Amino acid sequence: MTEEGSLTLFQQQDANRRRTVWLLVCFVLFFAWLGFGGDYIYSLSTAHAPPAQRHDVWWFGVVTLAFGAGLAWYAYRTGPEKVLWATGAEEVIAPTDDRQRQLVNVVEEMAIAAGVPRPRIWLVPDPDPNAFATGNDPEHGHVAVTRGLLDLCNRDELQAVIGHELGHIKNLDVRLMTTLAALVGAVLLMRNGATRIFVGGRGTDSRSSRKSNLGPLAVVLLIVWIVSWILAPIITQLLALAVSRKREYLADAMGAQFTRNPLALARALEKIEGADTPTSRIKSGAAHMCIADPLGRRLGAHEGFLADVLTTHPPMAKRVAILKGMGYAQLKREQGTLP
Repeated sequence: MTEEGSLTLFQQQDANRRRTVWLLVCFVLFFAWLGFGGDYIYSLSTAHAPPAQRHDVWWFGVVTLAFGAGLAWYAYRTGPEKVLWATGAEEVIAPTDDRQRQLVNVVEEMAIAAGVPRPRIWLVPDPDPNAFATGNDPEHGHVAVTRGLLDLCNRDELQAVIGHELGHIKNLDVRLMTTLAALVGAVLLMRNGATRIFVGGRGTDSRSSRKSNLGPLAVVLLIVWIVSWILAPIITQLLALAVSRKREYLADAMGAQFTRNPLALARALEKIEGADTPTSRIKSGAAHMCIADPLGRRLGAHEGFLADVLTTHPPMAKRVAILKGMGYAQLKREQGTLP
């Protein structure tokens, strides 16, 4: 039993919330360093220059943060529609078969259990079993499942999957991931822009003069800053993936809470993981939103450093083990052998 598997449901929720907050703080601090760090280094390099040539207004940091915020706002406003469109999802308004009617009934039940408004329901014509949630808030939530999931899962397992997705909506996880994706894109664009600025127009005289004005502290900071720009897209992507993995643990716990049946979600995840039908609709842009990574299951099937840093989801075996631990503890409580 893992350490996380020994925690109670609410302890897992609290632990994952704390981890997510720290990851976001680190993300924001790194983002601020990329912008204002350059201003600070430039300010040090011009500290002994004539007043007219000193860098006293830190415009680069302001511009980069404003650009990132603007891109995040745009992604926040249009993200849900773009995700649904990209996957070819079709809204289920009037169910046409028993599977769709069961899906609608399950979503309505789980919305009541989660205490959120009933989200709009979408069906992705994909044989690969999967599901995802999107939306900006619980009042404007969307839940999408693939045809493969409806064909694979029984009612209890489908209920558990929907409970997991409603956990994402209730916690505003989808809004969080949309914002993070926008910040990753903003860092990449700003890195490219900064490269053009600093590579272009490199006069020998001005460069030599600037170097002569740099003190030891400024030189060290400049090296760290340049390396940060080079590694920025990779670092920010890894931070986004880490946040995504932590939210999956929390959504699993909330799905188990809503259904009071953690073993059903464990069975559903095992079935999804065992499916070998390649996805035809869900691409990399929406992969991190799914209950299981549709593109990296082979890597995510194993624990270890590579799986932890290169996949959007935690190891499936670990998620299943935690859920089975919850089910075991719940059974023991019902039998009166646990407090």
